[in-house]
Amino acid sequence: MALELKRRHPAAKIVVLEKEPASGCHASGRNSGVLHAGFYYSSDSLKARLTRDGNREWRAYCEIKGLRINHCGKLVVAHDEHDRAGLHELMQRGQDNNVELELVSAKQASDIEPRVKTHEQAIWSPTTSSVDPAAIMDSLVDDVRDQDIQLRLDEAFIKYDPETGKLGSSRQTYSAGYIVNAAGLHADRVAGHFGFSRDHRIIPFKGLYLSPGAGSYRPATNIYPVPDLRHPFLGVHFTVTVDGETKIGPTAVPALWRENYQGLQNFSLNEFFEIFAREAELFAFNRFDFRALALRELRKNRRKYMVECAARMLDGVPAMGFAKWGNAGIRAQLVNTRDKVLEMDFRVEGDDRSLHVLNAVSPAFTCAFSFARYLADRMETLANSQPAPADTIQ
Repeated sequence: MALELKRRHPAAKIVVLEKEPASGCHASGRNSGVLHAGFYYSSDSLKARLTRDGNREWRAYCEIKGLRINHCGKLVVAHDEHDRAGLHELMQRGQDNNVELELVSAKQASDIEPRVKTHEQAIWSPTTSSVDPAAIMDSLVDDVRDQDIQLRLDEAFIKYDPETGKLGSSRQTYSAGYIVNAAGLHADRVAGHFGFSRDHRIIPFKGLYLSPGAGSYRPATNIYPVPDLRHPFLGVHFTVTVDGETKIGPTAVPALWRENYQGLQNFSLNEFFEIFAREAELFAFNRFDFRALALRELRKNRRKYMVECAARMLDGVPAMGFAKWGNAGIRAQLVNTRDKVLEMDFRVEGDDRSLHVLNAVSPAFTCAFSFARYLADRMETLANSQPAPADTIQ
């Protein structure tokens, strides 16, 4: 976003506040590294258009920058006859979104990955790829600094005074012409200082992957099941990394505070009570079958269950072959507190002084470039709606 704004406003002074001592400590650095193709989402969604374009732009960026990328593709497989309708719905969405896809037979799927298991048909997505998120973050940081954008690490947002328009950080006070809030897990909290996110709150979901032991079979491509399209999670799948390694997952277990990565790390009592109450409310109201979703996801804490799910898609998955849990990631999932439902698409709110990226869940990493252009367009429309100083973009 900072790079896009600098491209459009070369004379602007742009400051990026990062509360951590380095970039990519949360979602951007902990995600799977998969560049999605854009066929899971209905054609009227932001995710559909932005994922398709973002996938193409990341692949071009990696080539220009000499960053590693694994063009491994993806197979979406059907477990039984009941999955056939979902498979064809995904194919239709891909066609509606102009995504390169192929509906293949079980024999053709086995030509791509010999051990794959699918019921009669599968979807082949050749543009799905894998990258190294940490290397990409390092490259973006270099790009930002090359453009004389100020990246201020270890400096957190504290408050905003709407009367004076002053923003207070953990280090100093700023007078900003425009403020962009892309705070991930804390985006709703930051937005509240500006009068936004009134009917929305972040609910964190913890994601973990299992890695195989030495000598375990590694599939040639990503292998995903047909997902339940009512929910924002894609189910247990095989991810092929940029190095050609394999992992299965992820879990999507409701976390109990925003940065609930491991043990009591970053524990916040206030967040615990607030988030537990939100999750209990969703469980009680049971809109979009949240109760079954939560219970199913909790089962994924059991390694045996995760491996059983994976073994439905690939022959020769050993019961004890996946023994090591990887680093946790937290999905900052937005919930509509009025309607008691999870927000399925990206959500942005703002006015002539600030813009707030409230829901930027997967595949937001894939969408980075295209999403930044969309946000910059929104920001310029809002900023021009009323007179406001615009010499500084924060």
